[in-house]
Amino acid sequence: MKVEEVSQLGKSLISSVSVAIVGKKDVLEKVLLAILSDGHILIEDYPGLGKTLMAKSFAAALGCKFSRVQFTPDLLPADITGTYVFDRKSGEFVLRRGPIFTHILLADEINRAPPKTQAALLEAMQERQTTLEGETYPLDTPFVVLATQNPIEFEGTYPLPEAQIDRFLIKIGMGYPSKEDEVEILARRRSRKKEEVNVDVVAGPKEVKEMQRALEDIHLDPDLERYIVELVDRTRMHSQVEVGSSPRGSLALMKLARARAALEGRDYVLPDDIKAAAIPGLAHRLILKPDPWIRGVKTESVVETILENVPVPKVG
Repeated sequence: MKVEEVSQLGKSLISSVSVAIVGKKDVLEKVLLAILSDGHILIEDYPGLGKTLMAKSFAAALGCKFSRVQFTPDLLPADITGTYVFDRKSGEFVLRRGPIFTHILLADEINRAPPKTQAALLEAMQERQTTLEGETYPLDTPFVVLATQNPIEFEGTYPLPEAQIDRFLIKIGMGYPSKEDEVEILARRRSRKKEEVNVDVVAGPKEVKEMQRALEDIHLDPDLERYIVELVDRTRMHSQVEVGSSPRGSLALMKLARARAALEGRDYVLPDDIKAAAIPGLAHRLILKPDPWIRGVKTESVVETILENVPVPKVG
């Protein structure tokens, strides 16, 4: 697939999902960038802002299989991966596949499940496979996890370990809609006269994989590679940061920058592509020192400061 086709199809996908999600084009673009980069998405925001609806709408527009798992304190790993059950007719144990065998998996309120269950996602997210009773089963492709967590009601929750947070390509929030957008939400609900939103299918798993492969042909100038590494290295030396980004952060910036270039119809990366990817791709990978954390310093502001202080190379 050519870059022009990726751009055109990407715009069609955004347009299709925008029928369900009003006024959040920037958020939709970030989610699409992560999907094209073959990465996973962590969405943290308050209840009722459309996180679940967005995940379902993307799966529908992409023509992909969709599964949803509501994470609860009593959720077991087998509830995600599946298990063997005895079939009386055949007299044998057969595999009953869990919801992880899908294209788009919505892990709703992921921080409400115990660590053992959260860990069941680790192998799937990183290796794109799962192991049951000693046998390894490859997952469908594409495979994208959209996990949500609420920044309130922490009673009975299990914070995600840093190793698992680092496996998410980006972390984003939805944010409240503007008054005008909220009026539009009500108007659309009145006009369609039902709760369900019909999202046009504009692609399929095959097209998604072709779009992902097309990103490998996007040119990244060596000076921009060094710019990415410099940004990530600054997170490790920042005075307010206890633990900086791992090399996964550098890879995330490269992937997201390539995806953004493709959506813009370019076969080369610009510094603005890297800047746009910096906060969603790096902020969740940083651990602040106790003092700035207590004072309410945000990792997003640390990344912004680094962007301001690192010289942008001249390319082209």
